[in-house]
Amino acid sequence: MATLTIKNVPDKLVRRLKAQAAHHRRSLNLEVITCLEAATGPTQVDPEALLATARAIRITPKGLRVTDRLLKEMKNEGRP
Repeated sequence: MATLTIKNVPDKLVRRLKAQAAHHRRSLNLEVITCLEAATGPTQVDPEALLATARAIRITPKGLRVTDRLLKEMKNEGRP
């Protein structure tokens, strides 16, 4: 990630940002990043990359076939 230095920030603005960060329970740095993201609009999502990530996360182990019955058994396991 890049580092950005902002010079000559008015004291009043810094105080408002700090108060806003405290209200949102974020660091000042994260608050500024959030404000910049909101000001520049939504980021573009690459659908293929998003699908590839989702597929990588939900890889089913070999030999395991997930069925409704198996899911029901797993949900009820350990319940009285």
